[in-house]
Amino acid sequence: MKYISISEVAQIIAAARARGQAALSEYESKQVLAAYGIPVTREALVGDLAAASAAAAGIGWPLVLKACAHEIIHKTERGLVQVGIANVDQLGAAWKRMRTEGGYDGDFLLQEMVKGARELVLGLIRDPRIGPSVMFGIGGIFTEIFEDVVFRVAPLTTADGLAMTGEIRGAKILKTVRGMPAADRDALAAAAVALGQIGLDHEDIQEIDINPLILVGSQPVAADAVVVLK
Repeated sequence: MKYISISEVAQIIAAARARGQAALSEYESKQVLAAYGIPVTREALVGDLAAASAAAAGIGWPLVLKACAHEIIHKTERGLVQVGIANVDQLGAAWKRMRTEGGYDGDFLLQEMVKGARELVLGLIRDPRIGPSVMFGIGGIFTEIFEDVVFRVAPLTTADGLAMTGEIRGAKILKTVRGMPAADRDALAAAAVALGQIGLDHEDIQEIDINPLILVGSQPVAADAVVVLK
């Protein structure tokens, strides 16, 4: 993944708005997050199978292949995500299936397959009266089921971020459990603070959704993300 600086984030947003996008693609969204220091998966944006094969060698197996277009939000439901790709042959088969059966002709995102049993959610919501607020809670498929999230209005302090990690009902998931190490709460707090700063710095951003934010050992990694524009 080619990382950008904070000063380049505004350029990505302006270019997306000029193209009429309602949201950034996953790749663009993660570039924004990474610029502010939020950990993201190692990945590459590829337009053909040869480029994908070359990128795979640098990232390492297993991999995830995803359609990467700003207008496609629910990729899994459309069959445009393949996880657990272990070699070049499987990569080629997944690529062909999405091109033919999925009818997708855009760029793909090839990313490392991060492993972790604990999935969190981190988000940003802009209210017309109070401005951007940061959300933290239980993620993955359980976000809508448990609705176990807490909010803070930006700007956040490190103390705010740390407090949020202890306020969700499922806070025990962040402790040492079943051989898994305790979550790095400082890293989670830093990500929450950074997300709030993104909202303060960029008025054109309406929402940010990082789900899942996977705990790989003790460290949070954004495995999927979308930035929604005003």
